[in-house]
Amino acid sequence: MTVSIPLVALLGVALVIALRFLGLRLWQAIVCTLFGFLLAATALAPDIRHVLTGLMDLITGR
Repeated sequence: MTVSIPLVALLGVALVIALRFLGLRLWQAIVCTLFGFLLAATALAPDIRHVLTGLMDLITGR
């Protein structure tokens, strides 16, 4: 996926906003981050990447 770095940056900004303004606690953010790393190592990772690529193609009009 060619937009992976901007997508990671966007999700990082969303995480910071959630921490500061939505009352997300640090331990909850850590659990979500660890879940993401573990999910990336499962057999579902290619399917998730395929869905994200399809969504980005839909948004960008490719």
